[in-house]
Amino acid sequence: MIHVSSLSTLNGVTASLQSYDLLTLLSPDYPQVDWREFACERHLRLAFHDIVEPIAGLTAPDRDMMQAVLDFGRNTLHQRALLIHCWAGISRSSAAAFAIACDHNRGFERDIAIELRRRSPSATPNRLMVRLADDLLERDGRMVDAIDGIGRGAEAREGEPYALPLKWPGA
Repeated sequence: MIHVSSLSTLNGVTASLQSYDLLTLLSPDYPQVDWREFACERHLRLAFHDIVEPIAGLTAPDRDMMQAVLDFGRNTLHQRALLIHCWAGISRSSAAAFAIACDHNRGFERDIAIELRRRSPSATPNRLMVRLADDLLERDGRMVDAIDGIGRGAEAREGEPYALPLKWPGA
């Protein structure tokens, strides 16, 4: 499973997992943290702002960062969970979870987006991250269209933790 969490609910989610890999998606100005306290098998921190187009003075997600997200998802062993978190658990982490699920399940983009919305009413995957993943995975806009199809999530300051299957039924 792919678990998605905000930073503030991270301790609670990690306590429920026996073995997991941790993907951290926070802004470049977030202080350095010793993530070893979370006892994950592997950890990757990517630093970029939650923006959907380049803005002077801010770091936008780019192709290299999204390739790193996809590679990290590909290297997660099936007996371990993948835990992705960002500040609020709504945008960056949801986009990464969607991209990784789509990478593992070609042709199920729409189904994955619908399930994402069902599991997280507040999820609003970062559109730039989704577009970059769509390009990298050569999905010809299907990932972007799928996210457009579920629309913006419900207003929330922070998302509730949720889990998304890594392997899609029937894939």
